[in-house]
Amino acid sequence: MLFDMDGTLVDSEKVWDVALIELARLAGGELSRSARHAMVGTTMTRTMQLLRDDLGQPDRDEAADVAWLTGRVFELFTDGLVWRPGAWELLCAVRAAGVPTALVTSTGRKLVEVALDTLGRANFDVVVCGDEVERPKPDPEPYRTAARLLGVPIAACVAVEDSPAGVSSALAAGAAVLAVPVELELPPIDGVHLRESLEGVDPAYLAALLRDRC
Repeated sequence: MLFDMDGTLVDSEKVWDVALIELARLAGGELSRSARHAMVGTTMTRTMQLLRDDLGQPDRDEAADVAWLTGRVFELFTDGLVWRPGAWELLCAVRAAGVPTALVTSTGRKLVEVALDTLGRANFDVVVCGDEVERPKPDPEPYRTAARLLGVPIAACVAVEDSPAGVSSALAAGAAVLAVPVELELPPIDGVHLRESLEGVDPAYLAALLRDRC
C-alpha cells in the first residue's frame, strides 16, 4: 500500500496555501490561483520556479525563499494536521490487516518528520521523501523506490493520490491507482479509480482494484 501525504492523508495543502500566500506578499506580490494550482504535488524547486514566474521576479534568491517557506510550513505543521475524510480509518484498517505500507511524498524529510507526529511513524514501513530521490514525482522513481524498499512488486501495490503529478508518477511506476482529488479536478484516466474521498474504502476494496487489473 502506497500513500501520498499532502492532500491525500492530511489536509496540508491548505497549510501550504497559507505559507505560499504569505511568501508572495512578503515579496510584494500576490500569488495567482493558477500558479498555486500548478504547484500542487510538485517539488520545491518547481514550486519556487512557478512563484518567481508568477511574481515576475526571475532573480529572487531561491535558497532564501526555500528556507523561509520551509520554516513557516514547519511552524504550521507543528500545530497539527487535519486528516482527510476516511484517511485515518483506512490507514488503521490497512495496518490491522498487516499490509506493507509506505508513505510516498514530494515533501522534504524535515517537514515529513513533523507531519509524522500526526500520521504516526509506526503506520509506515517505509517513508520516501521528495528530497531523497533523484527524480521526484511525476517521475515513477518515488513509487518504484517505495515498492522496492517494501519488497513488494509494484504491480501488487495500490497507490493513493490526489494530484496530477502524483497520479502520473504512480501510473508510470506500474501501481494500481486510487485518486481522491481535492485541490484540482482530475479527468477520467485509464487505470485510475476516482473517488470523492476515502470514506468507505477498506482493504477489501483495495484488493478488488488489484483483481480488476488481471
